[in-house]
Amino acid sequence: MAATRLIALHQHKGRTVAQSLGERTDYAKNPEKTEKGETVTSFGCDPYTVDEEFMLQKRQYYQTTGKKQHSDVIAYQIRQSFKPGEITAEEANRVGYELALRFTKGKYSFIVATHTDRAHIHNHIVFNSTSMDGTKKFKDFWRSGLALQKLSDLICLEHGLSVIEQKPYDEREKRTAFPKKTSARDAICQQIDEILARKPKDFPAFLDEMKKAGYEIKTGANVAVKSSGQKRFIRLSSLPDGYKEADIMAVLSGKVKLQSRTATRTDNQYRSRAGSWLIDVEKKLTEKGPGYAKWAKRHNLKQVSKSFLFLRDQKIRGLSHLSSLVEEKTKARDDLLDSIKASESRLAEIATLKKHIINYSKTRSTYEEYRKAGYSKKFLEAHREEITLHKAAKQAFDELGVKRLPKVKDLNAEYAELFSGKKAAYAEYRRLRDEAQELAIAESNLSSLFESEKEEQSRQKEKEH
Repeated sequence: MAATRLIALHQHKGRTVAQSLGERTDYAKNPEKTEKGETVTSFGCDPYTVDEEFMLQKRQYYQTTGKKQHSDVIAYQIRQSFKPGEITAEEANRVGYELALRFTKGKYSFIVATHTDRAHIHNHIVFNSTSMDGTKKFKDFWRSGLALQKLSDLICLEHGLSVIEQKPYDEREKRTAFPKKTSARDAICQQIDEILARKPKDFPAFLDEMKKAGYEIKTGANVAVKSSGQKRFIRLSSLPDGYKEADIMAVLSGKVKLQSRTATRTDNQYRSRAGSWLIDVEKKLTEKGPGYAKWAKRHNLKQVSKSFLFLRDQKIRGLSHLSSLVEEKTKARDDLLDSIKASESRLAEIATLKKHIINYSKTRSTYEEYRKAGYSKKFLEAHREEITLHKAAKQAFDELGVKRLPKVKDLNAEYAELFSGKKAAYAEYRRLRDEAQELAIAESNLSSLFESEKEEQSRQKEKEH
């Protein structure tokens, strides 16, 4: 599920167009928000020189058409926010890249910066208001935001993601109760639960684990901790009962049994058509008592029944046949994933090559004049952007091992073919992934059932003897 918004970016008051573009793109590429730049991709430009390339396209537009910019819209931004826990940062970046490419029809340079600093992963897509060939400008048409949302929903469905169900205003539920925010104390309690579950040998070892988790420790009359997002230290003595310093020491010494109050149960985490994984009843009996163990036995019976029905529907003859199918589906899934990764690598290479070919051709005459001027420093200062782009293009050709420049038309055809093939491969990959998981669950459940039957038979024989 993704919520989208199209925003026109204006020139800041007291700033030049170049400065305004730099500020906007720098915010999108913020290393603290984009996993140190790992989740930043681009089309028709380089993420490092995106603002300079946007400006070069604007100057080319003026030289080609003779028109000056009448409005202060210098670029456009698409914000695309996803449902928490539904998508990874890498897939969100791919979805955002596809959305930008299809919305701009491949005529405008853009960057896609996926931010992971919030509970919800979201994309900041910035595309130039001037086309790459410098012949026209993007027109923010009537109801463009609605068209963008519909295109985003379509791409989300193609990637197996949920979409927002549109309802008339009168039918929408009015929220009166708001979810409680997780406080810093709650986060500390949760971290304490996780560390105590690993059973550190003593209190100093416990404090070392807290440091590894990113907490700053202050010792003294009262031990206090502080995470990177906190303004002040929080004393352990001010935490709820069960999390104070004395309570932690009692758990470490074995006097008190650990009772986590912050962990939440996720029974549906591995739900699928073939059921879910079986629960270790003996372990649950020691952890939560006979009531929960009774429920777990009923749960296991239901899941085994679902597994048998699934095997019957799939016409699977036995456990050995099932194991071979699991191996076959898993191998097919992994091979297809490798193929998709290879296609993505080639797509990225084509996009980079196209960008540098265009930059090379645009700046070739300037670089030749620079060479004729004897590499004059004065000429360099006057045409630094064009010369920098030309050198970057030549360096990229050397790194890619390109001796003869291919035609952009041929690269576009190869890109379109690879892109459509990748989309079809993604759909097939999701199908194989789900089938492999269903088969693996059924195999695990039946293996557990057969093992428990063998143990029961051996116990009966021992009683008879």
